[in-house]
Amino acid sequence: MKPITTSVYTFSNLIEGCFLYVDKTAAIADLISAPRGQYFLARPRRFGKSLLISTLKAIFQGRRELFEGLHIASTDYVWKPYPVIHLDMGSAAAQTPEELEAKLLQEIRYNAQQNRMDIETTTAAAGFLALIRQLAERDGQVVILVDEYDKPLLGHLGQPSAKPIQTVLKQFYSVIKTTEANQRFAFLTGVSKFTKVSIFSDLNNLTDLTMDPRTATLLGYTQDELEANFPDYIARLAGAIGRTTPETLEELRIWYNGYRFEENAQTVYNPVSVMKCFDTQKFKNYWFETGTPTFLVDLLRQKPIDPTGMTADEADFGTYDPEHLSVLPLLVQTGYLTIKHAEGPLGALTYSLGYPNREIELSFSRSLAQGFTHLAPEDVTSSLQRMIAALRENRQADMLDTLKGFFANIPNTISINNEKYYQTIFFTVFKLIGVSIETEVSTNIGRIDAVVKTASRIILFEFKLNGTVDEAMAQIREKRYAEPYLHDGRPITLVGVEFSAITRNLGAHRIESLDDGSEPERTVIRETAGEPYATEAEARCATHERERIAHRLQAKGIPADIIAEVTAR
Repeated sequence: MKPITTSVYTFSNLIEGCFLYVDKTAAIADLISAPRGQYFLARPRRFGKSLLISTLKAIFQGRRELFEGLHIASTDYVWKPYPVIHLDMGSAAAQTPEELEAKLLQEIRYNAQQNRMDIETTTAAAGFLALIRQLAERDGQVVILVDEYDKPLLGHLGQPSAKPIQTVLKQFYSVIKTTEANQRFAFLTGVSKFTKVSIFSDLNNLTDLTMDPRTATLLGYTQDELEANFPDYIARLAGAIGRTTPETLEELRIWYNGYRFEENAQTVYNPVSVMKCFDTQKFKNYWFETGTPTFLVDLLRQKPIDPTGMTADEADFGTYDPEHLSVLPLLVQTGYLTIKHAEGPLGALTYSLGYPNREIELSFSRSLAQGFTHLAPEDVTSSLQRMIAALRENRQADMLDTLKGFFANIPNTISINNEKYYQTIFFTVFKLIGVSIETEVSTNIGRIDAVVKTASRIILFEFKLNGTVDEAMAQIREKRYAEPYLHDGRPITLVGVEFSAITRNLGAHRIESLDDGSEPERTVIRETAGEPYATEAEARCATHERERIAHRLQAKGIPADIIAEVTAR
């Protein structure tokens, strides 16, 4: 068993250290076969972009000895060495344009030193231009490799500081266009191409490979590559978890496979997550350990999405501007969503999107739950445990009471009329406890707000914002929401819930069970805030009194979470 690593990203160190390398040089050989080429490729973080850049660097330096036994060594590629400018922008994150300018200049001077040159300049763009032209004049056409081109901007998204940082980068990268005649090859990578329009507006000579079938599996592992390169690690993992090899492969697929970077392409595994799983012999959320998507959660709070109806048009993936971010394409580019399938005429495809695998679904859902509800991580965990117990024991009223905690801390700056915000929380909570949930489920005569399926029960939810629980239950009956599920075999529970604009939380609810196959009216439990009421009138009076109290407290400026706690008593 060759050793594996998730911390070595330099190709020469990987090969000379005898680490396992999944051979990607067939696709690389095709990419560099033309006499010239200028390319751009966006992929999620920790997906092997730095290793790809390092591999290209070794090839263009003519280091054929490193590639013995790999595909490219058996081709007719001519191993001519070229002067290489390798810019690692991961170290160029800066708080101000001045700091960024200084770091870019430092990177240019380092590259000049590596190529035995001395560049006299006071600006990064001028130094970059001089370096390319002088290298080309002395040694012939140059190769330009830029890793993490967008890293300096990522920390400024959504902030006033983004524009000046963007201006510095645009001026710097424009040098690549003006020196095209001096280049043999140029290749830029980043997490996303959302800055392409603004930063690269003059750089129209770059070929965008982000959703190109030729590079769809260039990074990440296909199923065949996984099984061919890691058989011993798969067998060892199977022994550690007490499963057969086919069962272990299925678990690996569910946890880490599923990224599709072109609508007709094979899916690929996240390489870092797979190797960390092999190394520790445990299934965990490794990708999220390397970073928290803070700016994405902030963006989603501003622009909530329908979590079960995620689609994007082909045109959406061609317009990226830091000042007008489009949420769904950005989530695809950064790896939190992926292409499930596409349909429509050529040139006008509509992409259906979803989480690529369990690792992303669970981890991103937890980040959304914390970001949307402002609950502490430990509070999220304890609430989820109570939800699981209530569902398992068929205590629907307790489940709803626990669910109220997720809404109680929502800031009062969030509009109560933004139903997608609350729908996202509801959907995310049920995803986190591992049950099947669909929202806005269409039937032949209506649309169910939510359908939750456990191993032993189906629960249909209807919510009424500023409406009554009677209206919710009447809609369930009139639209015959239960009909499509009557022959499933699992008991069905109907839940109608009021959502109060005053308390900004769940209010009165009714739970009706169809366990015995009877009509809904025959089994009724009327509950409000966890307390049973003898009559509909009594329950309605209690609801009105709560809203009256909440309104008075709100007028006095009392925080929403305290109002919710008081009225719940």
